[in-house]
Order: sequence, then C-alpha cells, then structure tokens
Amino acid sequence: MSQSTATTLGGRTLSIASGLHGRYLTRRLVQLYVGLTLYGVSSALLVRSGLGLEPWGVLHQGLAEKTGLTIGVVSIIVGAVVLLLWIPIRQRPGLGTVSNVFAIGLAMDGTLALVPDVHGLAGRIPLLVAGIVLNGVATGLYIAARFGPGPRDGLMTGLHRLTGRSIRLVRTAIEVAVVATGFLLGGSVGVGTVLYALAIGPLAQFFLRRFAVPEQESGSTAVAPTTPEGAILRR
Repeated sequence: MSQSTATTLGGRTLSIASGLHGRYLTRRLVQLYVGLTLYGVSSALLVRSGLGLEPWGVLHQGLAEKTGLTIGVVSIIVGAVVLLLWIPIRQRPGLGTVSNVFAIGLAMDGTLALVPDVHGLAGRIPLLVAGIVLNGVATGLYIAARFGPGPRDGLMTGLHRLTGRSIRLVRTAIEVAVVATGFLLGGSVGVGTVLYALAIGPLAQFFLRRFAVPEQESGSTAVAPTTPEGAILRR
C-alpha cells in the first residue's frame, strides 16, 4: 500500500479502508454513524440549554458568532483544519476520523433546526442533562466501533507521542486554550461546561463497556488502539 494512504500501529498496516471487513463490520458501521449522529444531537441540546457547552463547542459557538456561519458548519471547518494538523505530526485518519468531520456538524445543525429555544431553568436543565448523558452514549458508540479517533483526539494523541507529555497534560492544555479562545469570541461557558468536564469520562467509560464490539481475529487490521478504552479521549 502506498506511503500516502497507510501507516502502521503495533506492527499492523493501517489506512482509511483498514478494518472494513470482518464478522462484526455491519454492527461497527451502524455504531459509528449512530454514535456520530447522536454526538451532533447532544451538542445541539447543550446549545439549546444555554447553560454552557463542551470545550470545543465553546470555540465553535464563538467562531459562529463572529463569522455568521452556523455552528455545525464551523464544527466541520474546524474539524477539517485540525485534521490538516495531523500531517506534520504524522497521524493517519481512519474511516471514523473522516466521518467525524462531517457527520457531527450536519447532525448538529439539523437538530438545532428542529429544537426551539427554551426559556426558564425548568426546561433548560433537562436539556443540559440529556445533552451530557447522550454525549456519553454517543462517545461510547463511535469509539467502540474502532474506526479511528476523531480529528481532535488524534491531534491530542499525536502531540502526546511527539512531546512525551502525558495525555492528561496535553488534553488539559489544548482544552483550556480552546475554551479560553471560544469564550473570548463569545462562546458559552457556564455550569454545563463544568458538569460536562466532570461527567463525560465516567459516562463514556460506562457506555464503552456496554457497546464494546468483540476484537477482530488475530492478524486483522483495525484502525484503533488495541482496546476501545485506550481511545477514550474527548473530541
């Protein structure tokens, strides 16, 4: 396979097409696209709650405020730009990586078109809780499908590999910078941002176990870490 479309992980050749076979392929594809769609839906619910967004959502909303683009379109553009940053750090995308760029933004805009603004805490708090829990479900679904990390996760793991710094440190540095930039641009930071940060890790781990797909046979090529739990890194 050509240098431009393949790489190796743990001695196995990987490409965007890697992992597109095997006994559980249909289930994995369904999980991938249902998970990405629900991720976009959950992000839209957080927007409608008006109580604070997830870190990258703060940046997307801030950029949307400044550019006049929809938040979903901004999410797609940011995802594509982040994916370009994979080139110098020699990360390679999987099917899930490329799908992540487009599916989440489209689902987000579609949901925002259907769900009206909500006024009053009696309506906003349930939207916030539903958004956070659904985000955990979505994360468990698409990561357990093992088609590769999202662009933002890949940036995180690539910088971790290059710098030797811990995942926790790299993730914190990136997300603090993202939230600060988004806030300065007009993105929504609030109690929801804090609750999301506290809850998403345990929720995603819980749903990863529920949606785990049995590993491929020895010698197969799946674009993912050895275990889904190893990829539990937020977008």
